[in-house]
Amino acid sequence: MALSGENSKPIGEMTVLVTGGSGGIGGAIAERFASVGMNIVIHYMNSHEAANDVARRCMAHGAKVLTVAADMKDRSQLVRMAERLESSGLQPDILVNNAGKAHYGMLADITEEEWDDIMAVNLKGTFLCSQIFMPYMVSQRYGRIINVSSVWGISGASCEVAYSASKGGVNAFTKALAKELAPSGVTVNAVAPGAVHTAMLSNLQEEELRMLEEEIPAGRLASPEEISSLVYFLALPESGYITGQIISPNGGWIT
Repeated sequence: MALSGENSKPIGEMTVLVTGGSGGIGGAIAERFASVGMNIVIHYMNSHEAANDVARRCMAHGAKVLTVAADMKDRSQLVRMAERLESSGLQPDILVNNAGKAHYGMLADITEEEWDDIMAVNLKGTFLCSQIFMPYMVSQRYGRIINVSSVWGISGASCEVAYSASKGGVNAFTKALAKELAPSGVTVNAVAPGAVHTAMLSNLQEEELRMLEEEIPAGRLASPEEISSLVYFLALPESGYITGQIISPNGGWIT
């Protein structure tokens, strides 16, 4: 009986692409993979300096690193990104669909353009990257696709209807694609964090953060490094029997 993972390369020869790799969670994910010697591709949209900062941290671990800019909503830009990675010998064995966009506000106030933009970045971007990069994984009969979702994609959140809907779509996408790709040795999972100490919560006042922490049984926010460790675990060859799962590290907040 074949075991998923037997077709994998040595860890040090693998390449991971992290979309939205210039942010708090994305940067932590990139650095976690760099720490074991993987090749790292850091995707970003506008945050050139932040992406370079993450790249420097990854290179400090001795990793080979490439930064690439592309609009997650634009297939042509993502295809050009894929062509660049192929020409550089950096086709990803592991794809972490981390790029995302948040939105806070009443559904009655959101515009159609804002709705479309959130869906395009969070859901369509995940679809496009998966579709573009999974053929290489299928061809080598090994690969990992890990989608960074949100606890709100599981439970929904007041004043975050569009964001919740987009992440709920990512969760359903994960479950369905996992079934399609399982026979090819490619796993697809989602990590759906609760509240994480990143810039995404920078709009909250200190009192609001304290109240949020009191709602969480663990009594604190997650660190980006805790999320990156779970993503890394799901990317390991030994995790080949885990697929189609939505795993929510949230400190017991939502069960």
